[in-house]
Amino acid sequence: MPTTLKTWVTRSAISLTLAAGSWTSALAQTVYNVPSLSDFSGPFASIMPAFAEGRQSVLNWWNTEVGTKVGVKLELKPFDTRYDTAQTASLWPGVLATKPLIGFMLGGPDTAALQQRLPTDKVPMILGSAANGFGWRPNQWVFSMRPTFIHELAGFVEWYQKTKLNGARPVKLAVFTTEASPTYADIGKGISAYAKNNTDKVQLIEVVYAELQPADLTLQLRRVLNAGAEVVMVPSSLQQAVAVKRAMQALGKNVPIVYSMHNAPSTVQRMVGGMDSVNGDYEAHSAVIAGSDETEAKRFYDLLASKYGLKQPWNSFTAIGIGQAMVLVRAVEAAAKKYGGDKLTGEIMYKTLVEVTFPAKDFNGFSGGELDFSIEAPFPTKDPRVNIGQVVNGKLITVAPAVPAPKLEKW
Repeated sequence: MPTTLKTWVTRSAISLTLAAGSWTSALAQTVYNVPSLSDFSGPFASIMPAFAEGRQSVLNWWNTEVGTKVGVKLELKPFDTRYDTAQTASLWPGVLATKPLIGFMLGGPDTAALQQRLPTDKVPMILGSAANGFGWRPNQWVFSMRPTFIHELAGFVEWYQKTKLNGARPVKLAVFTTEASPTYADIGKGISAYAKNNTDKVQLIEVVYAELQPADLTLQLRRVLNAGAEVVMVPSSLQQAVAVKRAMQALGKNVPIVYSMHNAPSTVQRMVGGMDSVNGDYEAHSAVIAGSDETEAKRFYDLLASKYGLKQPWNSFTAIGIGQAMVLVRAVEAAAKKYGGDKLTGEIMYKTLVEVTFPAKDFNGFSGGELDFSIEAPFPTKDPRVNIGQVVNGKLITVAPAVPAPKLEKW
């Protein structure tokens, strides 16, 4: 055989061998379904695309950069629950039919619908919101990367009392929430219990229960301000947050409002006159402050936006989706390395989540610290931390990172 022909045959054989090896590697990846409980037609429909793209872009990144190495591919399966407990329950048999490995929850209605079912169905779920009091039970399969809303709010109260009041007296506090959602109703119960047990740190003026989407809250806000409230918390719906801010503007007052991550100042400002309209207001939670700071989290967002299909802007909703997905993929990664990518089950995922302490560095800046889940509490309890942001001169900045949240009794 001529030398040139031999060379061509040899090179062709090598190329075919390499291609076959790559194809074999691709075939070796086990595909697992990840249900994504979402709200595309309910109260959070306007911001759900940010959640959804945050989740999906992380899976795109992980499947490419990590999944190929551990023999796993994760495929997202969206289900529209309308943020409604009954709708979530009715959809769940269809979710189970996809044979999910692990999935995403959105908030309290999902938890209320499925919390008691998941241990039987063997599907752990990662919660995008903070945890809640009714989820603080042993043997739960709903895991939150954040402690309860009350841990987060109490962390802010104690920071404010120490740094703004020099610890001299309790913070005079009013809280707006609603009984229309299990989680938001739990906030009222939990903050009342915290205030009762910590009279040296907080004086609770009132918990105002209002509609989920109120038309106007001016009368209620006037009442609590006249009673001396110097901090107003609105950790509930975006619509309540906007209504409280508009009421503050109508009354001509500048008492600071404290928001959570899902109704952050950067979102509220669009409906109340821009960032200058929320100057002095805060957000407080155990995830990243999606502000103007140049951070590790922002750099990771930029990577997802440039290479992995993320089109949504840098804001708190996109950050929730990214952070939630980082917990899920790191858990799958740890399980695949220990048990094998082709052997994963829901029970293995649950065992991994409760046995592994995930260091903060695993989450590219999207957590308040390390994450430790346990049989006793499906959220971080060893050393929960709260990040506090504030709007200063029209820009949201982090003013207090990793503030310790207090130890709390169950309510």
